[in-house]
Amino acid sequence: MKGGVVAVIAVLAIFALVVKPGQAVTCGQVDAALVPCISYLTGNGDSPSPACCSGVKAVKGMAQTLADKRACCSCVKAAANKYADLKDAAAQSLPTKCGVQMDIPISRSVDCDKIN
Repeated sequence: MKGGVVAVIAVLAIFALVVKPGQAVTCGQVDAALVPCISYLTGNGDSPSPACCSGVKAVKGMAQTLADKRACCSCVKAAANKYADLKDAAAQSLPTKCGVQMDIPISRSVDCDKIN
């Protein structure tokens, strides 16, 4: 029950934080979108939740310009580095498991300045 409530709140936060044209992406927006993915990314589940995949899609939607892609990348990298138990294989497979073509790798070691 508690996990379901957190997922609902996270999804609502995603919709409340959708980027408006002309506004820069913030790490708060990216973090809120990906909070439902933490369980999967730390090895507590075989597949990402629907709320997680909605968050991945939201991040893709935020990353439209090169500057936004690099900002999202930096935020994702910083968030990944907060979790010592983050599973690299789960992080790298997340977009594919959610059916999303991402221009932003989910990794602790990506060089965000090389994102095109």
